[in-house]
Amino acid sequence: MSHATKLTAPAQDPRSWTATTVGAPPAWTHSVPAALLAPLKSLYEARGRGEGPITVLRLTADEQTALGRYLTAAKHDLDQGRGFVVLDRLPIGRISERETTALYWMIGQLLGEPVAQNVQGTLLYNVRDSGQDVAQGARFSVTRYESSFHTDNSFGETVVDYVGLLCLKTARSGGVSQVVSGLTAVEALEREDPEALETLCRPFHVDRRGGVREGEAPTVLQPAIQRTGPEPLFRYLRYWIEAGHGKAGVPLTPAQRAALDRLDEVLNRPALRAEFALEPGQVYFLNNRWILHNRTAFEDDPEPERRRHLVRLWLERRHGQRPADGESVPKGL
Repeated sequence: MSHATKLTAPAQDPRSWTATTVGAPPAWTHSVPAALLAPLKSLYEARGRGEGPITVLRLTADEQTALGRYLTAAKHDLDQGRGFVVLDRLPIGRISERETTALYWMIGQLLGEPVAQNVQGTLLYNVRDSGQDVAQGARFSVTRYESSFHTDNSFGETVVDYVGLLCLKTARSGGVSQVVSGLTAVEALEREDPEALETLCRPFHVDRRGGVREGEAPTVLQPAIQRTGPEPLFRYLRYWIEAGHGKAGVPLTPAQRAALDRLDEVLNRPALRAEFALEPGQVYFLNNRWILHNRTAFEDDPEPERRRHLVRLWLERRHGQRPADGESVPKGL
């Protein structure tokens, strides 16, 4: 049976959008109501002040229920709408960066359960240029290079449902956020190159950059696209696939390389993407299962205290809210 069968969305599905149909920024921007900020600030004052890690500030189930109602519309957009939202905004000019980050940390808990982003167990991950090089083993998130369209944690055992980014400081220039609907991309591939889509639904070696524990293999086998009922599940970052095949000593076949080229060509079509520049205090969440995102290269300020700084969250839906991760992955290529 074809791996690529029935990956399209229903007609008029709001998740399947283009640059023309996605709307203008106000359509995907949600205000952070004072009725939510006030109790979060009170919780910070009671539990989060001091020098301890922000991540010890955990909301109870009752607090999640009571406060989560303020994000109902944003949650709906993440799951059933465009797949991404911008929350505008946290009052960073009136409160410290620590308090801003703590408010963001609690807002994240209203959407899902924070999960570790590396083997060190980091829950709040600083996204800023560290001067490292991807070719020397660094992740794109700690460089100023363009990342290419991808999903986060594409090498992970489980899929990260949501990715969050809090903007604390912007770059001098560049660093624009771009997003593409994976449903729209799959529809384009089904129309134009079904053989490439079939190849993308078969496993590739993926470099487990930053995700290898002692005794584990440096790569994992998984497809770039899987089926999860009526919607596709993406696990994709082109560079990790190329690096993974290099580490595994298994060169990409001509068909695999052509399929990756075709996917990248579709994802990079201006007619399919939305883009925006985050401002300090704004928070950006996306559905990491079928929204692919990119960040353009940027030029930073020479003064360290003014350089681009974002804080990333990875979130999983809580028990009973999480869709399946698709069909089992074949053991070989």
